[in-house]
This record gives sequence, structure tokens and C-alpha cells, in this order.
Amino acid sequence: MNTLWTIQDWQNAYQQQQIQLQDLIDYVASFQNDDHAWISIASAEQLQAQIDALTGKSPAELPLYGIPFAVKDNIDVAGFYTTAACKEASYLATSDATVVAKLKAAGAVVVGKTNLDQFATGLIGVRSPYGAVKNSFNPEYISGGSSSGSSVGVANGQVPFSLGTDTAGSGRVPAGHNNIVGLKPTKGWFSTTGLVPACRTIDVISIFALTVDDAWQVAQIMQGYDATDEYSRQHPANVPTQFSKGKIAIPAQLEFYGDAETEKAFELAIARVKQLGYAVEAIDFSIFNQLASALYNKAWVAERTNAVEKLVSRDVTHPVINQIISQADNFNAVDMMQAEYERAQLARQINLALADFDALMVPTAPTIYKIADVEADPLVKNSHMGAYTNFVNFADLSALALPNAIRADGLPSGVTFIAPAWMDQALANFGQSWQQATALTLGTSQKTYEQTSQIQSQHAVKLAVVGAHLTGMPLNFQLTTRGGTLVQKTKTAASYKLFALKNTTPPKPGLQHHSKGQEIEVEVWEIPFANFGQIVAEVPAPLGIGNVQLADGSWVKGFICEGYALEDATDISHFGGWRDFIKSKQLSNTRFKCNCIGEIAQ
Repeated sequence: MNTLWTIQDWQNAYQQQQIQLQDLIDYVASFQNDDHAWISIASAEQLQAQIDALTGKSPAELPLYGIPFAVKDNIDVAGFYTTAACKEASYLATSDATVVAKLKAAGAVVVGKTNLDQFATGLIGVRSPYGAVKNSFNPEYISGGSSSGSSVGVANGQVPFSLGTDTAGSGRVPAGHNNIVGLKPTKGWFSTTGLVPACRTIDVISIFALTVDDAWQVAQIMQGYDATDEYSRQHPANVPTQFSKGKIAIPAQLEFYGDAETEKAFELAIARVKQLGYAVEAIDFSIFNQLASALYNKAWVAERTNAVEKLVSRDVTHPVINQIISQADNFNAVDMMQAEYERAQLARQINLALADFDALMVPTAPTIYKIADVEADPLVKNSHMGAYTNFVNFADLSALALPNAIRADGLPSGVTFIAPAWMDQALANFGQSWQQATALTLGTSQKTYEQTSQIQSQHAVKLAVVGAHLTGMPLNFQLTTRGGTLVQKTKTAASYKLFALKNTTPPKPGLQHHSKGQEIEVEVWEIPFANFGQIVAEVPAPLGIGNVQLADGSWVKGFICEGYALEDATDISHFGGWRDFIKSKQLSNTRFKCNCIGEIAQ
């Protein structure tokens, strides 16, 4: 069995019967753990139980049929021990975490629990009694944490995706250090029921994958409101699905701690963003740094202390973890309330600072260290890893960590794009373009990225526009001011006619399905569900919203016209679209003016 397969590769192998479910048992038995990525690897019995649950199912029925995945060992998987990398806190999970249950129901198979910085406290991957997790590119270097094992398992190709967690960057820093994708969702989009908390109010479960396509596919299965999670939230129906402002922010104050290679890599990222058509603007980063510092230097550390001491006495924890959580003794309830007021104030300022941009681009980590160097200076070097991550959950932002470059020393360097809450789909759409542009290999493999799927939305409707709502036309603002974003420029099926309607202001066309029709140019926009009704309410007679077939055979909502209005309308189908018709009128007017001027001159 090959490794470094994407989800699509695994699906193809099953569909073509190159592999069978039973092959997973021998495959997992071959796993090596020299890099300390695993705390527990699934036994033959644990795998067989999951395989038996798939009996009678097929790849056609289940989107993740037989796909192996790994789970960070602070997330419950029934029949596996959950340790949070603390042997004294270990317990046998009797039920799956909500997100794990959803993935299993989709056919995925848990093949093991992965190593982490103890109690998910750290960004380096070395604070574990199960060993320091080694970087997938160079074992002398850190893998990043706290979701260290989950990232390395994906980068080395043992699994195509894995689950991590992210409180202060744990789902992003390991992605950057191992040349993979890290999807840090908006808080509350994925349930955290079944997660051993680090900071209950800001924890999220994250996804590692080789590609954005795979991460998004997994996210669509994991997402959804969960009443058993007090911090779960309903996804709003008014969020844009694409970037539309054409501007990316970067920090005006950049810190690389003397690492010239990471600095060069980030300069490359800035150039690539510009090549993708975005303006880049530096913004004051001081408020971001101020919020980031609060996570460990203010009363918020009490959240970690509370989470740990519900499970074990602090004196049995890793020495560095003990030192960190003991800081809570320095704060009282008044300090906690003051910290929350400051967090809210800074979070508001950060969101306002980002309002004019599609996203903020930062280095995922400012540098990378050898394991020995981190162990010699565990607190300071760990804090360096969070320079561009700690503020994100505090400010209620979404983020996507992406591969950026392989440095001259052979180590990966990543970047992270950060956007407002619920902009996860817009980030994923951009992420596909980014991965295409980087042309990097996936993880430690020699495979390059190939887009395998379109990023689909469950919170927007596709609308085909044919006339005054086209880009640059008079009514396009009715789409853009409602969060609409352009998805594609295409044509209808070859069964439509286009008519110029009389007595409409601004001028509008009417689209009609016709047996002797042709292809007509259209734009397809995605409109957030909550705003679609506002657009429909503004559509005047004789126009309406119906269903329009596109050239690829798919159907979307679109502008159509009542038949009675076409009786005295002009058939302009031969122009192929409204835009060319308007140009022809403008050209005619220009010629007419020129002729008049010529006659007067004579």
C-alpha cells in the first residue's frame, strides 16, 4: 500500500479495488513511531470493530469510506485511552467526541491517538512524557505544537488528514513547520464535546491535511451546531463565500528573531499575493501583539489551571506545564474581569483594523528551533512560536495555515491567512488558489497540488445574472452590498434567447428558455442565504427569479422574464450577451455623434 495519499487517492484505490478495508490492519501494523508522533496506535481489534461497522456499505455511499485518520490524544475516541499526554490523567473513553462520531459515520477509520504538548499547553511539541515529536523534514528540529503528532502523521503520509486542537496556534504552527494545511475554524463551528479543554472559552478542534480540498471536505462533515457544547454556535447565513476587497494586510512590525530564512520566505509570500492580484498594505500590529501577550501573562492562564486541576494535581504535570499553570495563583477574580474587558476592547479594535481587508497574512511562525535548543530555553522559545497566533481565537477570527516555501536549509516555512469569524469558506477558496500558485510538494512527498473539488457552501445560493447586475453594470451594487461574490463567468446552456426590454430603467434584458436558443453569457454569484430575499424583493416586473441551466449542465437560480414582456422586446440573442449588446449601442451612438459633427463641419 502506498503512502502520502490524499483523500481522493484513498477513494480511488477503494473504488478501483486496489485495496480493501481489511488491508488497513496490516497497514497500521506497519507504522513506526521513531518520531514519537503516536501515543497509541490502533490494535487489530480496534480496527476490526470499525471495519465491521462499515459492513454492507460502499465508497459510493460514504464520503470517507475506509479513510484512515488520526486524532490528537486530548479528543475522545471510544475504546481508546485519552491521556492529554499525562499518564496520570489517562482514562478509557466510552464514547466518541462529536466530531469523531461524525467522521466515523461518514466511513472514516481512526488509526491512532497522537502525541501533543501536555494538556495542549505549548507550541513546540516537546512537552510530553511520550517523547519530543520530531520534525518530518529534519528530526533535530521541533515539529511545532501542541498538535505535534497529528501534523507529522499527515506530513509523513501515514494518514491523509488528522484532528488537532487550537487555542493559541496549535493547529497552525505544526502545519507551518511540516509543509501541510492547518484549518483553524471559527470558534463554535465544530463541536468541542469530547475534548479535554485547555482554555474552554477559546478552544477549537482543527484539521490537518495535505490539501485545502481535503481539509474542507472533512470540515463539511465535522461542522454543525451541537446543543451539548455550550460554546457551539449556529453558522450565520449572511457571510460572503469569497474574498472580494482585493486587499491583504500584513504586519507593519515584523519579527523573525534573527531568522533570515523565514524572513526571505515571507517576502516571497508577499510577492505571490501580489501576483494573485491583491494589493498588500502594512498595518500597525501593536494591538495584535498586546492581545496575544494576554494569553499567558494575564489572568487568562487560570483557564488552563482550572482545566488541568479538574483531572490531576498540578505537581504530577510536566515541570514546564506546572510552572505555567501555577501563575494563576498571582491573580484574583477582579483581575479576571479586567482581563476580559481588555480582551473585548482589543478584539474590537482588531476586527475594525481588518474591516477593509480580505485577510491578514502573517508568517505562521517567525522561526524554527532545534529540539535541544527549545529544551534548554523552554519558555522564551515557545513564546516566539506564538508571535503571530496567540491573538486569533481571543479576537474571534478564522484562520488557514498554508505551505509557503522550502527554505535553503530544507525546512518548511508557512504562512497563515486570518479573517473575521465565519469567513472559513472564503479562506478555503483563496487557499486553493494559493496552493496552486506555490507549486510545492505535499508534505514530505514529491506530489504537487492538484485541485480535486470545488469549495461548496451550505450557507449561500448561486445566482446567475445576465444584465444590469453584471460586474460594472448599474445594479451590481445590489449584489456586492449583500455580501455577494462572483464565482464564475460562464454561459447558459444552448437553449436560451436574450431580449432587450422596453421602458426599463436602467435598461434590462429578459432571458427566456427557447427550443431554438443559444448560449448566453452570464455571471454566477454566490449570495448569502440571509440576504437573498432582499435581492428578490427588489426584482421588478416583468422580471423574476427562476432556475437557469448553465453550459456545464448544472442548474442555478437566475433572472428570468415573464413571456408577455417579450412580445414587443427586441431579440438580441445574436450578441451572445448583454455586455456585447451594450457595447454595440455605445459604438452606434459614438458613430452617430461623429457623423453629426462631420455634417456640421461641412
